[in-house]
Amino acid sequence: MALVGAGPGDPELWTRRAVRLLQQADLVLYDALVDEQALRQLTSAQLTFVGKRAGQRCSKQDAIHDLMIRAAQEGKRVVRFQGGDPFLLGRGGEEALALAEAGVPFEVVPGVTSAVAAPALAGIPVTHRGTSSALLVVSGHAPEALDSTLEAVRPHAATIVVLMGLARRRVVVEQLCRIGWSPDTPAAIVCAASTRDAWTWTGPLRDLADARPPAGLAGVLVVGDVVDLRAAVAAASEVRQEPKVGEVTYGSN
Repeated sequence: MALVGAGPGDPELWTRRAVRLLQQADLVLYDALVDEQALRQLTSAQLTFVGKRAGQRCSKQDAIHDLMIRAAQEGKRVVRFQGGDPFLLGRGGEEALALAEAGVPFEVVPGVTSAVAAPALAGIPVTHRGTSSALLVVSGHAPEALDSTLEAVRPHAATIVVLMGLARRRVVVEQLCRIGWSPDTPAAIVCAASTRDAWTWTGPLRDLADARPPAGLAGVLVVGDVVDLRAAVAAASEVRQEPKVGEVTYGSN
């Protein structure tokens, strides 16, 4: 049994260990952000979709636990394949505890988290000497928890990356401005990083809520002065930059 991270989207960013386990698996329980076509080309295992997407019907977490445990106890080689890293704002910890309670041996295979990979692929380093030496990664799912977390960090003391926060970006802007972040703080939205649908917006924090990312894409919010480094990084890399700040970028990174 293995809890495996699938990275930010591109199958080429799956780790060698992840690929080996997928090829050997009898059953793969995979998430919504996993490239299903690439998965089918790589493995002959039974594939079961257990993804969760906001506003859509999704698999119950207890049901996922039951599937993993039952299959593993039947002697099947099971891979639970999650987008990003299973232990960063995913359900990997809950699944690990459920397996441990059931007495099922397992291993954890880390994945490249979108909290770092998505900004990087858009040309934004989440830390940079002289600009930001700290990173705060938060979930946008629970406004109350988000509020208390943001209040614990002095304004502009760290780069803020919000996962699962696209739908609540107006709340994020209001919370940050209320606790002292400048409305002029550079901000970004990075969607579908590492895929052909990659889309990036940059502009001041005050305009973040009014940006219009394409429907159906998952993405991250980035807030901090490091966003201003994107133009210089993009100019010397394969990152496609927008014509001017505040406009959008279409196409792959």
